[in-house]
Amino acid sequence: MDAAERDGAARSLKEETRIMVKTSLDDQTTRYGAEPGGGAPTKAKITFVDSHGQARTVEGETGSTVMETARRNDIPEIAAECGGACACATCHVYVDAAWIEKTGARSQMEEDMLDFAFDVQPNSRLCCQITVSPGLDGLVVRTPAQQG
Repeated sequence: MDAAERDGAARSLKEETRIMVKTSLDDQTTRYGAEPGGGAPTKAKITFVDSHGQARTVEGETGSTVMETARRNDIPEIAAECGGACACATCHVYVDAAWIEKTGARSQMEEDMLDFAFDVQPNSRLCCQITVSPGLDGLVVRTPAQQG
């Protein structure tokens, strides 16, 4: 292959790559978090009420956790020291009574970690173990006065 052929092949490859990247960016179904069919990611509103009674309502993306939503939105009193690995109790929340069934049951691992939490109640959960879904739109959780 001579220099002219190499230049032509390189230009062709560069153009093909540009087209593939543009197509990927234009096709919403291939984007991270996009819904099948090209829609935007589904969001759910979550209200965090801190230990002083201040409420903050934010949007969480479907598939993320309530803890990830709290961290992305700088919610105070959610330390999340283990980053969501269910290896600490620093994302402890109290789930509002209307939402207990919708958030699901605690796993055995979550039960074990709650042994290290402050002021555990029947509605206590680790918010790293609650996955945001459209059914949780309007979820209300409260944070304890201290974590872990």
